Amino acid sequence: MRDWEKAYHEHDTPWDKGEAAPPLHEYLRTHRITGRVLVPGCGSGHDVRLLAAQGAEVTGMDIAPSAIKKAESFPRAGGETYTVHNVLSLNAEHVGAYDWVVEHTCLCALDPAQREAYIASMHRALKPGGQLLGIFYTIVEDYDGSEPPHPISPEAIDALIAGRFETLEA
Repeated sequence: MRDWEKAYHEHDTPWDKGEAAPPLHEYLRTHRITGRVLVPGCGSGHDVRLLAAQGAEVTGMDIAPSAIKKAESFPRAGGETYTVHNVLSLNAEHVGAYDWVVEHTCLCALDPAQREAYIASMHRALKPGGQLLGIFYTIVEDYDGSEPPHPISPEAIDALIAGRFETLEA
């Protein structure tokens, strides 16, 4: 299992491209995400700030205190907050609290054996009728299985979310 706190201390964060995910930018050109939003595994908070700048009330969550410290070092974009928390074991304040979960890089960072627990946790985080926007890594160049990002096939995504989420767009 990767030590995320150590990665931030050592500036070993190749996933941090210095801006919000291009697929999220693209999605937001034609869709609006409003209300309370959870961004699990938020890292430096680039996706959080993009969503907050568009008016959402966003909570960025990460297990690494140094990731949250870095995210908080950027100027505020709107209604964003950050919390150090394990996404696999939400406490009561996060259960049924969100209109949206915006997933980008958290699922691929977890050991594949944790995927079911993660999706169950994200389902618990949502209010009834809440939505999950998933930006998944289906292909990872030179993947050898030893470390993240762990890709997930479209078929595995369908199986993982079955019974919890309905696919509205693919």
